[in-house]
Amino acid sequence: MRDDPMLHDDGDAETLSPVLPSDVEKAAASLLEACCASGLKIATAESCTGGLIASLLTDVEGASHAFDRGFIAYSEDAKCAMLGLRRDQIDQCGAVSEEVAKAMARGALEYSGADIALAITGYAGAAPDGEEDGLVHFACMQRGETPVHREMHFGSVGRGPVRIKSLRVALEMMRNAIDREG
Repeated sequence: MRDDPMLHDDGDAETLSPVLPSDVEKAAASLLEACCASGLKIATAESCTGGLIASLLTDVEGASHAFDRGFIAYSEDAKCAMLGLRRDQIDQCGAVSEEVAKAMARGALEYSGADIALAITGYAGAAPDGEEDGLVHFACMQRGETPVHREMHFGSVGRGPVRIKSLRVALEMMRNAIDREG
């Protein structure tokens, strides 16, 4: 990667470096570099990752103009209060669903100055009875466009591994949105 003021000498994010795979850190830096180059801002709306994506993106120094904000909407009440979801929508579809992920992305765009929003909702650990462990729904949306949805079935691999796998998917989806925009 070329010299860039938003990267440290080693090209890694500062805070989470000890626990993250290097490909995740490089993908985050590359995403933010692409945002800076295109003048786009991004936002996140996170449930099962608990702000991990936002933390990763804010660990890269010098890219505050590319990351607008992150919403950590872990509870159903938070999804409604922070992102404008309707309680009946959550009750009807379930908090872990395509519909809710898309609504979270719409809400993140509505309540931010971002051009692109990524939303994630799922079961990082054990799912409730009748639900699937490791089921995660992602939605990425560009302002004025239709959200792109992805459903992943990570399985019963544990909270940490599901979150790391989710980071990879989220970063890829945001990067694809930036590439479509440019």
